[in-house]
Amino acid sequence: MKNLTLIVHTSSQQDLADQLRNMTQISGFIFSSVEGHSRQAENDPFLSARDKVVGYIPRIRVDVLLEDSDVDSVINVLRTAREGIEHKDLYWITAVEQSGHL
Repeated sequence: MKNLTLIVHTSSQQDLADQLRNMTQISGFIFSSVEGHSRQAENDPFLSARDKVVGYIPRIRVDVLLEDSDVDSVINVLRTAREGIEHKDLYWITAVEQSGHL
């Protein structure tokens, strides 16, 4: 099993939620608010004047548990759906040794 972590701009949250809900490989996901800090922040067209003053970009972290065999197809669907978006999103994939409910 793998954990797909995405970091996207807050303006993408609703569209991304709709995309994830429509993928049969995904049974659920988690959204968390995060703040992005980088040298490229001043070039982000989605920054408000407030964001430029405080120095961070509002982002959403998305965590999705996937079967190993589904990772590539989910990434490809998301990559295709996000083409042409001016700001770039980040992702990484990590191995999950165990998961369940407590």
